[in-house]
Amino acid sequence: MTKFRARKLVALALVGTLLTGCGLSSGSTVPVAVGPGSIKPVLSGVKLAVGSKDFTENIVLGYIAELALSAAGAEISDLTNIQGSNSARNALLAGQIDMTWEYTGTAWISYLGHNDVIVDPKEQFDKVREADKANGVSWVAMSPVNDKYAIAANADVIKKYNVHTLSGLAKVDPSAVTFCLETEFASRNDGFPGMTKKYGIPSQNVKILGTGAVYQATKDAQACNWGEVFTTDARILSLGLTVLDDDQHFFPQYNAALTVRSSVLAAHPQIEQVLAPVSAKLDNQTMQELNAQVDVQGKDPADVARDWLVKQGFVTSKDVPNSNA
Repeated sequence: MTKFRARKLVALALVGTLLTGCGLSSGSTVPVAVGPGSIKPVLSGVKLAVGSKDFTENIVLGYIAELALSAAGAEISDLTNIQGSNSARNALLAGQIDMTWEYTGTAWISYLGHNDVIVDPKEQFDKVREADKANGVSWVAMSPVNDKYAIAANADVIKKYNVHTLSGLAKVDPSAVTFCLETEFASRNDGFPGMTKKYGIPSQNVKILGTGAVYQATKDAQACNWGEVFTTDARILSLGLTVLDDDQHFFPQYNAALTVRSSVLAAHPQIEQVLAPVSAKLDNQTMQELNAQVDVQGKDPADVARDWLVKQGFVTSKDVPNSNA
C-alpha cells in the first residue's frame, strides 16, 4: 500500500466521521515537512484545518495550501480528500475545516442557487465573494486556474461525426450519442442536466463511471463515445482527446480560489498574505502539469505540491519525512 493510498483511507474514515456528526477536527498532520522560503513565519502557532475535495487537482491544491501555511508557522490538520463537493462545503460551513479551495462557478450555481452564467472571471469571483459573506465564508486569492467542465471524444469519433462544438453534438443522431459521466456531473444543475437542456442534446444513453475511468472509456470509445472531462486534466493530452467548444457559453467560469471561514480570516488576515502570491503563480498549464505528475506518472500529491512550492521558492524542503506520513 502506498503512502498516498494509506492517507486516502484515513481521509475517507474521517469523512465517515463527518457524516455521522462527530466532527473532523482531529485530522492528521501534514504528510511532508517544509521550512520557510519566501514565505515567512507570520502564523506561528496558529492552528488551521485545511480540507479538499476528493479529486486529484483539488487534493494537490489542498496540499499546496497546507504546506505554504506550514512554512508560515501554522499548525495544520490535514483533511484533504473529502468525498464530494457538498461534503466539503458543509464541513466548511460547520467549522469542521477552516478553509478549502473552491471553484467560483460551483459556488455560484450549486451552493448559491443562481442560474445566470457570468462570462467574465473577475466579475464571477466578485459576485460569489459578495454573496457568500452572508454564509460566513470569505473568498480570497483567486487563481488564473479555470477548471471548467467539458465534453470530449477521441480523434476517430471527432472525425466520424465531424463535431467540434456542443451545438454540433446536438445534431448527431441520438442513437449514436452515448456519454460516460461521473456521478456529480450527472446530477449537478451546472452539469449534464443543464447542458443537455441548453443545447438540446439527447441524454438517454448515459453510463456512470469513476472519474478516472471516464477518461479511458472516452479514449476507447466502446462503452461510450463522448465523455465528461475537466479542462485542466492532463489526461486530455496524454490520451489524445479533443474537447468540444462550449459555443453557447453554458458552463460558468470555474476559477479556483481559497474559501476561508470569515471568523478565521478576520483573526488571522496573514492567511491571505501567505496564499495570494502562491495562488497567482498557478494557471491552467501549471495545473495540467501537476495533475499529470499524479495521474500519469503516479507521484504522491503531497510530494508534487511540495516540489512545486520549492521550485517557486515559496518554501524549502526538509529531507526527514513526517513520522505520521
